[in-house]
Amino acid sequence: MAVFDDEPRKAAMGHQIGQDLSTLSLHELDERIAALKDEIRRLEEAKERKAASMSAASAFFKT
Repeated sequence: MAVFDDEPRKAAMGHQIGQDLSTLSLHELDERIAALKDEIRRLEEAKERKAASMSAASAFFKT
């Protein structure tokens, strides 16, 4: 916690690729797996939106 209110707070470290996992409990591993699956789902949704946008633009500007 910051000593003074104007000091920036350190963000909680999430999962780091390649991180040592030997210190994590089974519960912590399950939480990270769930968080990473949620992130993969979010990335796939963003990819689908971008692909749809590109497809629509391509169809609109097709000569």
